[in-house]
Amino acid sequence: MDKTKPPRLFLDSNILTGGFVARWGVDKAILSLCAAHTCQMVLAEAVREEVERNLLKKALVVGKDRQWADQLLEDYDKFLQLAKPEIVPFPDKQIVLASRHLIRHAADVPVLVSAIEAKPAWLITNNTEHFTQDVAQKTGLRITTAPGFFRNLVKLSLMEQDED
Repeated sequence: MDKTKPPRLFLDSNILTGGFVARWGVDKAILSLCAAHTCQMVLAEAVREEVERNLLKKALVVGKDRQWADQLLEDYDKFLQLAKPEIVPFPDKQIVLASRHLIRHAADVPVLVSAIEAKPAWLITNNTEHFTQDVAQKTGLRITTAPGFFRNLVKLSLMEQDED
């Protein structure tokens, strides 16, 4: 890993959505690292579309007040301005079809193909049912959960301290 550049994090939609809906937690902490440019966020158009659809659904939930919904959407827009994500376009349909064998859930194929094309340091997702270690082995991607990412950061930090 190049120590002069921040690690590039490919975030799945559940990390982004969770980071905005939860009052606190590791998903939100990852978003903070991206907003502070400690890490470079990699945002696939396939993920962005799903996040925006999910946030709109949350904003329209009965029982939530209009002010909460407006603030949620405003916070998302502000975050994107702060984080300045690297955008990965939708993958070619032929590549998506040819890559269907890589992951069980068909809806995740465009996301996975986008991650393969982006070559991030980490693909972070809380969807361990579909983004398995078998998928990581097939694709060469380093896939982890939000808590797993922080555990790895601590391990790397401890290893660097031992080298000093």
